[in-house]
Amino acid sequence: VQLVESGGGLVQPGASLRLSCEASGFSVDTATMSWVRQAPGKGLEWVSEISSGDGPTSYSDSVKGRFAISRDNVKNTLFLHMNSLRPEDTAVYYCAMNRFGSVRGQGTQVVVSS
Repeated sequence: VQLVESGGGLVQPGASLRLSCEASGFSVDTATMSWVRQAPGKGLEWVSEISSGDGPTSYSDSVKGRFAISRDNVKNTLFLHMNSLRPEDTAVYYCAMNRFGSVRGQGTQVVVSS
C-alpha cells in the first residue's frame, strides 16, 4: 500500500484548495478511506471519510459544509475539496486507511494565512 498526497500550499482565508491522494497497491473503491490532519503542536484529527462501494461520506463538525471528499476510481485517487478555508485549517493533511491515521501517506502542508 502506498499513498502519495499533493495539492497543499499557502492560501488566504476564504480560498479553496483541492488535495489529491494517489494510491497504489489496492483499489480506492474497495476501501473505506479518510483524510486526517495534524495542526502545529497538536495530535492527529480525523477530517472526513468515504466508504467503499457506494461511498457514503462523513465529516467532522469543524469542516462540515466546507469540505467534500471524493474519489476517481479510474485514476485510483482520493480527493479533498476544501472551500472557505480558515486559519484554523492550517495543518499537514494525510490520506489514510482509517480514521486513526495509522496507515497514511507522507502528507501535504496547508497554510491558511493573510
